[in-house]
Amino acid sequence: MKVAKFGGTSLANAEQLRKVCRLIQADSKRRIIVVSAPGKRYKDDMKVTDMLIAYGQHREEGRNGEELLGLIVDRYANIARDLGLDQSQIVRITDAIEQIRILEPDENLRWRDALKAVGEDTSARLFAELLNNNGVQAAYVNPMDAGLLVEGTCGDARILPGTMDILAKLSNREERLVIPGFFGYTPEGRIVTFSRGGSDITGAIIAAAVGAEVYENFTDVDSVLSVNPSIIPDAAPIRELTYREMRELSYAGFTVYHEEALLPAFRAGIPVWIRNTNNPAAEGTRIVAERPSSDGVVAGIASAGGFCSIYVTKYLMNREIGFGRRLLQILEENRIPYEHTPTGIDNMSIIVRESVLGEGTLERVIQRIKQELDVDDIRVVHRLALIMVVGEGMLSSVGAAARAAQSLAEAGINIQMINQGCSEVSLMFGIREEDEKRAVAHLYEAFFREAKVAISR
Repeated sequence: MKVAKFGGTSLANAEQLRKVCRLIQADSKRRIIVVSAPGKRYKDDMKVTDMLIAYGQHREEGRNGEELLGLIVDRYANIARDLGLDQSQIVRITDAIEQIRILEPDENLRWRDALKAVGEDTSARLFAELLNNNGVQAAYVNPMDAGLLVEGTCGDARILPGTMDILAKLSNREERLVIPGFFGYTPEGRIVTFSRGGSDITGAIIAAAVGAEVYENFTDVDSVLSVNPSIIPDAAPIRELTYREMRELSYAGFTVYHEEALLPAFRAGIPVWIRNTNNPAAEGTRIVAERPSSDGVVAGIASAGGFCSIYVTKYLMNREIGFGRRLLQILEENRIPYEHTPTGIDNMSIIVRESVLGEGTLERVIQRIKQELDVDDIRVVHRLALIMVVGEGMLSSVGAAARAAQSLAEAGINIQMINQGCSEVSLMFGIREEDEKRAVAHLYEAFFREAKVAISR
């Protein structure tokens, strides 16, 4: 059995849906299909989920949002008509969307999750109809009926214990099952969504639960690339990655695959195969537990901006029991998650995302550190970018860190910080944001182009 998830670009219009239908018809093992809401049809188009969010904002601001709701209804109605679905099916689909009129904004924002879920849910109903019209026995399955039980706050669903056992029963169904991604239900029947892009998470959870031989994640690219193509247009494709490599790369800016979706697949040992709906003959990228280290020292290079460093110095810090715990507790009490904590004997750096620092938060944190920890010095460096050089091959390769540092030195890029995790799968550099693209380009030359020249010799 295979579980196949299709992203928004794969479902953007009738033509794309027909491609997906042909893919399901071509492989009888694709028994469970997880779908997203329709994505962009062209560059300046709006994703359906964005339209639903905008509709919600209109309602929360006291506007009726009828114009936006009409656009959403028309989007699905046009797809259904272009697919040749009969009028009764079109009416049923559009009526289901218009039911969101009865949703009322609430203080705890629960209504937002119910609103956002409409996109995926309608896609699933529509695609099940299309499969049946094309001779494929298929059934729409609501996440509640499937047993996808969750808990959590708006946009942060977490599956409940026992959910995987319930979902495993889906493998007993004979027809193709079409399940909307992105959301589940609490035992009380309330919808809670996963984080944005969470249809990947739904697909991975179901693939793990039913013990799929592979989880196919269809998108609009032939493969994951070794570096951002906006920086290196001819970036080399990655044919195979380990779960650890993909996790590191996703964290630092690779957006092809949702980073949280790796966990269910990783725990169950289910290979993930990223493929292109528009070019299914392409090799794609497989994410697996292990890969041969001979395939290259570095798998990919990723980068992300928007970080800052809180740099703390105190003489004999290393002898002060509980210093690190008390420092991190100050962040915790201000609800600030931290990313990295490079340390020395008398200093400690806390890397956080600028986006989590609300108005006045950083000032409060600095004041508390000064008062409660009696530090000698504290300073903040803003506008940092983190560059991640990732590869299982670094475990057995001598000089990877030296090669990376030398490459940056030759480019005249000052390294603000360097950190290698204990797994040695990734090497992280902190640099100024304005140097980000240039740093990535030079590192790519060092680890990919130079490597090719060495092999050819």
